[in-house]
Amino acid sequence: QVQLAESGGGSVQPGRSLRLSCAPSVFHLDYYAIGWVRQAPGKEREGVACITTTDGSTVYADSVKGRFSISRDNAKKTVNLQMNSLKPEDTDVYYCAALRRDHYTTSAYEYDNWGQGTQVTVSS
Repeated sequence: QVQLAESGGGSVQPGRSLRLSCAPSVFHLDYYAIGWVRQAPGKEREGVACITTTDGSTVYADSVKGRFSISRDNAKKTVNLQMNSLKPEDTDVYYCAALRRDHYTTSAYEYDNWGQGTQVTVSS
C-alpha cells in the first residue's frame, strides 16, 4: 500500500498562486506514476498532472497547461504542484494519487492509491 501525505491548498483570489505538496512513500522507487487528480461533488474526476519516478516525464491536462507545473523535490522527497493564474473553475478537492507503472497516465481513473485530498477554492 502506497502512503500519500498531502499538504497545501486553501482559498485564494483569481489570478493568485498556490502550491500543493505530496510525500509519496514510493518516492525513492522507480516505476511509479505520481499525479494530481481533482474532483468536486457532482463533477467528473479530472487528471490534472502526472510525473514518473523513473525519469521525471510529465503530462498535463489541457485545462491547466501553461499555468500548472508538477515537479519532484529530491531533497524533501515530495511531488509538488505549483498552480499559477488560478481561476474560479480550478476550485476542487485535489488528490495526490499513485500508480505502479513506468510511464505517466493522462487518466484520472487508473490510479489505485490515493491521498486524503485537499480543498482548493478560487474566489473573489
